[in-house]
Amino acid sequence: MSKITFPIGINTTAIHAGEEPDPVTGASAPNIVMSTTFVADANAGFSVEGLEEDAAWIYTRWGNPTIHQLEVKLAALENGETAIAFASGMAAITALLLHALRSGDHAIISDVAYAALSEMTNEIIPGLSISITKVDTSDLKAIQKAVLPNTRLIYVETPCNPLLRLTDIKAVAAIAHNAGAKLAVDSTFATPIATRPLESGADFVVHSLTKYLGGHGDALGGTIIGSRLELAALRKTTAIRLGGVISPFNAWLIMRGIATFPLRMKIHAENALAVARFLEGHPKVARVIYPGLPSHPQHELAQRQMHNFSGMLTFQVKNGRGAAQIFAEHLQIIHYAVSLGHHRSLIFYLPSDDLLQSSFKFSTPEQLTSWKSFAGEGIFRFSVGLEDIEDIIHDLEHVLEKL
Repeated sequence: MSKITFPIGINTTAIHAGEEPDPVTGASAPNIVMSTTFVADANAGFSVEGLEEDAAWIYTRWGNPTIHQLEVKLAALENGETAIAFASGMAAITALLLHALRSGDHAIISDVAYAALSEMTNEIIPGLSISITKVDTSDLKAIQKAVLPNTRLIYVETPCNPLLRLTDIKAVAAIAHNAGAKLAVDSTFATPIATRPLESGADFVVHSLTKYLGGHGDALGGTIIGSRLELAALRKTTAIRLGGVISPFNAWLIMRGIATFPLRMKIHAENALAVARFLEGHPKVARVIYPGLPSHPQHELAQRQMHNFSGMLTFQVKNGRGAAQIFAEHLQIIHYAVSLGHHRSLIFYLPSDDLLQSSFKFSTPEQLTSWKSFAGEGIFRFSVGLEDIEDIIHDLEHVLEKL
């Protein structure tokens, strides 16, 4: 069988990138290479210092055939030069922060982001003598104002977790590069189907593979995608040394999930828009936030920057804490559970008071105002799955009637 030598579309990329039939057995599906160690040449180095990107396999923490196949596929989906796969999204984020920042450096971080990142940049990273400024990254003037001579990294999420607030990637890339800093974009909610941040000037793209790319809620993983030169250094300095590498088995599971990823995202977005419209018209629902709705405060940016509005939405109801108990007890199809991006629908209530005490430390009244404008006293974060849309809406409807 010949190698692909012509341009291919996103569905073909998701299925074929990084994969070839096994040269020994002819197996069409990729093998799982579970070996932790490989027979090496006598001149092989014992330290990662001498590791070349195209070196033979030596030890799975350094590299593995199955993990490499996943990395090639991920880079192709983002139109990036290369990718590094990690054991979780947070392993990827940790490796990136410790690669990009040193003692005395400064970073600008989205003031609302994945909770573990927020908490890490509240405590651990400042403890390394790295200064952090939390900014509403939808506000370009606030980002520009936060830039310092020692700013080395701007880190954004778009849409951000859990508010679904957007950031203009091209504009922030210009701010970062004018300051001599790098831009990292967590695009987990958007996915490469909606947004490819590298094409808009980002230096790094981060994904939790546990979410939409894996898609089935059965394998943890994370990735950083970017230039070959930058990631070769990152692989040596933090990925390999910190040891947060993905299991070959999880890499194989995530690869299998990616094969249907573009098809799944189409249905996720269609279902989410239908649910958002239903909820927006329901008398028990106070507000719905979904980038695909004209009522989203940044709908115009969403139309410019996102080619698919993804499957995430939030909504508010009166007495959210009490409503959460009713949802947890009476939902039949939708699971009351954390996480997102799975084939099944997941919903979870996030009270503002709790999150503002534990994760998000706002330093200005404007940041709190922005939070309240998107979340109020609390939100239901809803990851709309692939079930029949009539069934999802019926499940919601019969619970909303009990409020």
